[in-house]
Amino acid sequence: MSQNPELRRAILSLARERGPDKTICPSDAARAVGGERWRDLMEPARDIARDLARDGVVEISQRGTVLDPDAGWRGPIRIRAIGRPGAAESLVSPGDGPVGL
Repeated sequence: MSQNPELRRAILSLARERGPDKTICPSDAARAVGGERWRDLMEPARDIARDLARDGVVEISQRGTVLDPDAGWRGPIRIRAIGRPGAAESLVSPGDGPVGL
């Protein structure tokens, strides 16, 4: 599991804001957290998306097809919050405040 709680919060926050009918790109969260060094956060963002998909909080898709988080996929992906009330909140540590987006 990735050890970047700020990036994890950003993915969850952005995905929830967009809602279950829309998606985000991992770069959206990487840019929100990393500023000009956002590219350094792309692989960690994809890893966190895999973790969240395994937890059933988001789904990862590519060209409209939902991907298995444990499969060996490459290329651009999208992240969608799954509409389970309270699911995303339960994965954020109690002391974690909202991300400053």
